Amino acid sequence: MGSDFKKKTIQLLLIALTGFGISAPFVVAQTPEFPPTVFAKSSPEEVALGRFLFFDPIISGNQNIACATCHHPRFGTSDGVSLALGDGGIGLGPDRRVDPENLPEQRIGRNAPALFNLGAKEFTSLFHDGRLEADSSRPSGIRTPLEDEMVAGFSGVLSAQAMFPVLSGDEMAGHYSENDVSKAVRVGFLAQPGGAWDIIATRVAGIPEYRNMFTSVVGPRQIRFTDISNAIAAFIAFEWRSDDSPFDRHLDGATLSKSATRGMELFYGNAGCSACHSGRFQTDHGFHAIAMPQIGPGKAARFENHHRDVGRIRVTGQAADVYKFRTPSLRNITLSAPYGHSGAYATLDAVVRHHLDPVASLMAYDRTQATLPKLVGASDWAVLDSPAEMARIADANELEPVQLSDVEIGQIIQFLNALTDDKARLGVPTTVPSGLPVD
Repeated sequence: MGSDFKKKTIQLLLIALTGFGISAPFVVAQTPEFPPTVFAKSSPEEVALGRFLFFDPIISGNQNIACATCHHPRFGTSDGVSLALGDGGIGLGPDRRVDPENLPEQRIGRNAPALFNLGAKEFTSLFHDGRLEADSSRPSGIRTPLEDEMVAGFSGVLSAQAMFPVLSGDEMAGHYSENDVSKAVRVGFLAQPGGAWDIIATRVAGIPEYRNMFTSVVGPRQIRFTDISNAIAAFIAFEWRSDDSPFDRHLDGATLSKSATRGMELFYGNAGCSACHSGRFQTDHGFHAIAMPQIGPGKAARFENHHRDVGRIRVTGQAADVYKFRTPSLRNITLSAPYGHSGAYATLDAVVRHHLDPVASLMAYDRTQATLPKLVGASDWAVLDSPAEMARIADANELEPVQLSDVEIGQIIQFLNALTDDKARLGVPTTVPSGLPVD
């Protein structure tokens, strides 16, 4: 802890010195050292079951969208767009379009995060604002916005994460009153017996192949929604464990390319990247305000009329957390564009440059970088068009400017490329037990 604290302090000092125009000597960073990683374990039977459920639209309200629709391996376990169309969309990735017979009410408010290494023990909070966190003081062991409605039985935060999209009308539940799941969600009938989760579990249990697979995992008892989410979590943890990149092999003694090595020295040295992107998976699991451009609908309750996304403060209620968002892991970052909580940046080069001078980058944001499936009536630029909102985002920024040359930026990107381990394990199934189409 002492060594890590000292290294972080030095990095922050170097950033500050650069911000004041004081030239600091280049610091050559040694290869970092990390403790062994502990990954969740599960049976092959549960992983195989979770694979089918992850790609099966059966768990959505209208049975037309799967977890994989917004977290597809083709797009680095994201979806290749800034802000997705969930229920009411047709197609996959940038080709997704509006279903004229089931119009979406709005875009999903935040970029679909990647799923790599979420089975590692250190990932104890999820989502861009960390609204789902391990909490031993809660009966369920997990703190969520559902509070007292949260039930026991989830294997951990990764399993609990699966419950949120199926309860969201914009994501998987469907519009109000158009199916049994969305009707239950509308009246707040969620985790209770006969609620939204039970409806989904009953659907799945009614498919003989699923019933047989669950019997091999949990026995002959009634299938619960937590069994479904536990299986999905087991699959995610197995399928997207990513710890055999060139960087990982370098930690074991292999040699990186000259350019990637120079990029690593910058990353862990003068560029200051590791002040937040620390640890084996390049995240401190913390929350920071870095003036990311806000596009799309933001995060507002149904009765609110704004397009802001104020981030972590929605969870904690603490003024110091305004506009703070979770530090993403950088594993396979080259595969999962666009970047930022709103997917504002289309390229790795652009988002790296944003970190060098966030406020200037925010004010000069190029809107053509946003990848937004066409949605008539969408107010995608409301915040960018508001000087007051832009000023609030800028005022919350906590990063000082850092000066790097184009060559150095390219070297950092070469290091980020060295974090790529995209080996396939089970892959995308051609069919699923429900018989519904697979994306």
